[in-house]
Amino acid sequence: MAIGGLISNRNFEAPMLAGKFCQSEHVISRQRGGRTGVALAIPQHGHVNMFYQHLGSLRKKISVSRCLYGSFLHAQAPSDRKIPKSGTLHDEGKHACSFPLPTICGLEVRQRICGQCRCYLSSDSAWSSPTQPRERNTFSGDSEHVKRSKGTCAYFKSEENEITDASEAVLAEGNVQKVSPWWEQFPKRWVIVLLCFTAFLLCNMDRVNMSIAILPMSKEFNWNSATVGLIQSSFFWGYLLTQIVGGIWADKIGGKLVLAFGVVWWSVATILTPIAAKMGLPFLLIMRAFMGIGEGVAMPAMNNMLSKWIPVSERSRALALVYSGMYLGSVTGLAVSPVLIHNFGWPSVFYSFGSLGSIWFALWISKAYSSPKDDPELSVEEKRLILGGSVSKEPVSVIPWKLILSKAPVWALIISHFCHNWGTFILLTWMPTYYNQVLNFNLTESGLLCVLPWLTMAAFANIGGWIADTLVSRGLSITAVRKIMQSIGFLGPAFFLTQLSHVRTPAMAVLCMACSQGSDAFSQSGLYSNHQDIGPRYSGVLLGLSNTAGVLAGVFGTAATGYILQRGSWDDVFKVAVALYILGTLVWNLFSTGERILE
Repeated sequence: MAIGGLISNRNFEAPMLAGKFCQSEHVISRQRGGRTGVALAIPQHGHVNMFYQHLGSLRKKISVSRCLYGSFLHAQAPSDRKIPKSGTLHDEGKHACSFPLPTICGLEVRQRICGQCRCYLSSDSAWSSPTQPRERNTFSGDSEHVKRSKGTCAYFKSEENEITDASEAVLAEGNVQKVSPWWEQFPKRWVIVLLCFTAFLLCNMDRVNMSIAILPMSKEFNWNSATVGLIQSSFFWGYLLTQIVGGIWADKIGGKLVLAFGVVWWSVATILTPIAAKMGLPFLLIMRAFMGIGEGVAMPAMNNMLSKWIPVSERSRALALVYSGMYLGSVTGLAVSPVLIHNFGWPSVFYSFGSLGSIWFALWISKAYSSPKDDPELSVEEKRLILGGSVSKEPVSVIPWKLILSKAPVWALIISHFCHNWGTFILLTWMPTYYNQVLNFNLTESGLLCVLPWLTMAAFANIGGWIADTLVSRGLSITAVRKIMQSIGFLGPAFFLTQLSHVRTPAMAVLCMACSQGSDAFSQSGLYSNHQDIGPRYSGVLLGLSNTAGVLAGVFGTAATGYILQRGSWDDVFKVAVALYILGTLVWNLFSTGERILE
């Protein structure tokens, strides 16, 4: 057992030594009469209970003080300073642990101490009498140099056992604090972000698996193209239904319960999908709508959570990371689903993906809280950083709809979300057809290239998040940052789409599409972060409102694209998208703000 000692005598003729397992913020060495005082640090890895019994035999007396990091055992030796060869520690009278005292007492300094420690002396001759401390601020004797430092470093050696080691202790005023493992010191707010990221990863995995599984399912059940389209669209029935409702729930009862409900709901619906398909088409349509209900509450609930947990200086990168989970979920679902279907049949996709929700749910319930003030394990420093000196407010009881809808920045959010999603849904939905019909790629090549925009969006979303937070930290106003990032998210795709009519090679066309989607991802640091800027207490409702417009844009835009292609060309499709991108840019820069407008 490696034991660090704190040795001192009445006149401080020996230096004070900090051992490897002795880390405290306040060290007190008490002396009695003319006897030598010995303070021993008992490591946490040994007997974890506090020690109250005696040390050794004869006239040896001890006193033990509690500490969070182990025990400090104070032993008193006779005035002749002769220490017995061995002694016994009794762990509350239950366990005895023998050790050679010279191992502890035979200490020599190998390096001078750099630090400052406060010691207290007492002239009381009896251990039982109250201690009247008096403070000494300096050392004398062998301690060559003492200066104020963050830590005290020393070396200790046992001559008998030839143990040499280096140790460090942090000495400061205050209470003793337990040093946790690194994974427990990881910022709690980023634990919440990573759990939300994982939830969105599962969200899109469960959503896109149907686009792969529908092929063998249509063969097995003899579905035509109209039926396949009906099944694919049934998801949006429930998804539209719970956007605003999910935002209201999250703002009133907290995002933790609402997001947990959503993940469990859509996971169960995913698992039940094969059973519903075998029961008949109406049951499958209902089950897909149920799945949409669960996923519809995810974004408002997540937005509510992050509005409480993430300070404004980290908001963009946190949201970018969470939304990149959606993109990577699509990549994972598109990549893994064919393998599962080929080896285990199409039902295996729904069973395996849906069961992952139970693992996430267990972690979420044990680790997540709706707000920092509800988390008993959150450190004071992190809570101060998150709240920024403000008082965390209670969840809302009444949604001020009239006030919300009377604000121009709210309508800027809604209109911009619509314009943004029109182009995004068109590219993601019709991209395989464009690759096949215009660029003459085969279906396999088209499928592989469909993964590219998702990966590009995941990468550029996080790059944009770091850029936005850096600009905010350097003093640029939040309003300016949101307008810059969203302008890139609008004008970037508009520019690259206009170039598609001028490229002559498939490689350049694919590059333009990838750049279009990459610049589109900067919107995560623009309009997608703005809900928390203008009304953090109503961020769930605000996202529900704007995302409802965004979903409608996807539904109408996908249908309108088919209509345009029947009477025109792909250039016409891209022109409509570019026109909406420009409209969104104008509305956003004229009416949006990064300041709080809803209290």
